[in-house]
Amino acid sequence: MSETAAPAVRAITPEQVPGIRGALLRYRIMAYLVGTLLVVLVLVGMPLKYFADNGTVVTWTGVPHGYLYMVLLVTAYDLGRRVHWPWSRLILIGLAGTIPFLSFWAEHSARTDVNRRLAAVEDPSDTPDAP
Repeated sequence: MSETAAPAVRAITPEQVPGIRGALLRYRIMAYLVGTLLVVLVLVGMPLKYFADNGTVVTWTGVPHGYLYMVLLVTAYDLGRRVHWPWSRLILIGLAGTIPFLSFWAEHSARTDVNRRLAAVEDPSDTPDAP
């Protein structure tokens, strides 16, 4: 019976930190924007459309949500490739943009993970002392 080792995670270098911070900011903005539009669409637009026969909110939130969701996927991919996330995590983050309130949790989870990884790179106690 052979055990397979977990794949090695590529380290983040200090030179990559500014790009990762920018990618995280872009992802966070898109996650909140897409999440907010989805919540308004589901909790306001859909009831108005089906109970009051008024599809205005669905039109004005559903169409932008659809286009911005594509931008969210691009920003999540960009961030994920920079911090070396596995495909499974990227897929889950992408799916989170289709379920109300879940994109907020996914953003929190992503932010926590990225900040933890960046703190490990920026922590001066991990670097050996120069002579």
